[in-house]
Amino acid sequence: MDSNLLKVFVAVKNTKSISLGAKELGFTQSNVTLRIKQLEKILGHELFHRTNKGVVLTKEGEKFYPYALEIIKKVDEALINMKNTDNLELLRVGSTQTNATIRLTTFINQINEDFPKLDLDFKIDSTTNLVEQLVDYKIDIAFLNGKAKHKDLIELNRFEEEIYFIEPKNKEAQKRILAYKKNCVHCKYLEIYVKENKKDKYKTTIFENYEVILACVKAGFGVTLLSKSIIEKFGYLQDLKLTKVDFDLHTTLVCRRDYKSVIEGYLREIKL
Repeated sequence: MDSNLLKVFVAVKNTKSISLGAKELGFTQSNVTLRIKQLEKILGHELFHRTNKGVVLTKEGEKFYPYALEIIKKVDEALINMKNTDNLELLRVGSTQTNATIRLTTFINQINEDFPKLDLDFKIDSTTNLVEQLVDYKIDIAFLNGKAKHKDLIELNRFEEEIYFIEPKNKEAQKRILAYKKNCVHCKYLEIYVKENKKDKYKTTIFENYEVILACVKAGFGVTLLSKSIIEKFGYLQDLKLTKVDFDLHTTLVCRRDYKSVIEGYLREIKL
């Protein structure tokens, strides 16, 4: 069975539309319709109900969908592994914004020096989203905030972080949590810390820029939770009140348990 037929099936299912599935894949609508019919002929079942609002899976389509996902993953994994049998050509790297700010440049420089022919592809996202992408074989390794809490992932390396609750130095802060993203791990831990240690309720404001967050804290507009390395990087170490917290937010470099990189040993030893 052609795995490309399965990719068309999955795209149509996820978008609930022949036309949107075609757009996502870069195909014509007629091409996608033809491929769906081919797959239905092979399986001997209709996979979609056609409605005025789009398409929905039939009972047989619902049953087939998880198999299609697994086959696509395995085929992609096999292709990448075969390409990397002798020489690693591509490493797909995920990273939190925290890690990207602190050490991703150093990582890129070291990889470039030690593996000059290696192509790197990056995805900057939250720890939660990166875990999902690792599990789905969409990236090869990832720098996460905290431990890899998934049975399919293993830790390759760990980079220690000093985490601080940060307030303005010479004034009282407004009752506002300043965070990089709402769903980032630091924001979740900060909300827990404030709830446990402050009497008043705090609202959360998102700034996708660490330097702006630190400037706002210095000005008294709120509080935040960050690694000491980020505070130092932007030159605010002497301008803020820092309270060290005992949160396990060390950066961990992880990969899938069943999908280790050819340079696994190198990644376990790398110093950043």
